[in-house]
Amino acid sequence: MKLPYIEPYKIKMVEAINQSTIAQRKVWIKKAKYNLFKLSSDQVIIDLLTDSGTGAMSDKQWAEIMLGDESYAGSKSFEKLETTVKKITGFEYFIPTHQGRAAENVLFSALVKEGNLIPGNSHFDTTKGHIEFRKAHAVDCTIDAAFDTTIEHPFKGNIDLQKLEHVFQSNEINTIPFVLITITCNSAGGQPVSMQNIHDVSVLCKQYNVPLYFDSARFAENAYFIKTREKGYENISIKDIVKELFSFGDGMTMSAKKDGIVNMGGFIALKSQKVYKACVTYNIMYEGFVTYGGMSGRDMGALAEGLKESTEFTYLESRINQVHYLGKRLVEFGVPVQQPFGGHAIYLDANKFVANIAQEEYRAQSLAIELYITAGIRSVEIGTILADRDPITRDNRYPKLELVRLAIPRRTYTLSHIEYIAIAIKNVFETRNEAKRGYDITWEAPIMRHFTVELEKLS
Repeated sequence: MKLPYIEPYKIKMVEAINQSTIAQRKVWIKKAKYNLFKLSSDQVIIDLLTDSGTGAMSDKQWAEIMLGDESYAGSKSFEKLETTVKKITGFEYFIPTHQGRAAENVLFSALVKEGNLIPGNSHFDTTKGHIEFRKAHAVDCTIDAAFDTTIEHPFKGNIDLQKLEHVFQSNEINTIPFVLITITCNSAGGQPVSMQNIHDVSVLCKQYNVPLYFDSARFAENAYFIKTREKGYENISIKDIVKELFSFGDGMTMSAKKDGIVNMGGFIALKSQKVYKACVTYNIMYEGFVTYGGMSGRDMGALAEGLKESTEFTYLESRINQVHYLGKRLVEFGVPVQQPFGGHAIYLDANKFVANIAQEEYRAQSLAIELYITAGIRSVEIGTILADRDPITRDNRYPKLELVRLAIPRRTYTLSHIEYIAIAIKNVFETRNEAKRGYDITWEAPIMRHFTVELEKLS
């Protein structure tokens, strides 16, 4: 008999989970103004709000915590991280930041001006926020297949080349500072981008003399999908795939809290010395000196080790398989989800799950709230609330997809936790027709409202 698959690690430390009742959770979520971000962590049983900074570090990463050099300038920990980033990405210039949105802030401060257009594949919330804060415009060029959750396209994160070229041809090229490819594409359901598509986008960008950058929070997971789904890469190592992938670009931003497997950290990596020098000024203003950029030495050491671990196939196989196990169980139960499954999360299709709740009443948020009340599972809405308002008209933007993201932290939950999640969602799905009304917004911030929005339940 063939031996079953086991995770390539064992547990060394545990953290208690606080149990709660449905009655308690109803009180807590009402007090939180029906915003899952405002819940205290001890009010949550299974936390799938994000995979950002919520994973478990390895023994080698914890060892780096003890080895951290906290010198303000010229830290050995910085040198260790710089060497690792250059080796893995191939980019010559490196700037640490405290997290991904900080990297976006620094890079966009140097490159993005009012009226600019930033084409890409479904920009995520902070990315779009930084673009629109500068009175520029994010232009979604994702392939149409990404917006149909039933289509089994292996690379739903791909950019549509015709859409991209239309943007180039319809606008002054000097208003397009760069194209941004998000790997994997979070807003489309954690979907990967193929190497062929990255190559083709790069060729098109060179044809029009437009730089190409990557939003690289989950670059290692994207490389895993290239290896397992794209012909010709079956026998190529993850690290070699990563090096080839980044060779087509001019730079990257990184939220290291994802594929860096650390609790805090980020960076920018670049080909151009000119862009590097422009970014350094903003980094010193916003983040800190160029050899720490908002990070402690110990965290830089842990990140250097985390990047090495996350680009190993055995780790990625375990990570992706756990996510896909949840997806397969939900499909068995008939629950509508984005398919094929992505890398870091399973996305419930709220348009099909709770179609009886009007989109104007925030059906994805309604579903996420019900899942919390029923089972204490905290997820996040990727729908109308996150899509925010049009910066000109201030009308709600209604996206094609209304999703609830179940982001799985790295090396954190066991199979029994995943099974609990699956059964809980099955139970909610079986009672979905009981939901008639959703929620209304009572207060919201002028930009990136989903973090702090306040709602009331409609009766």
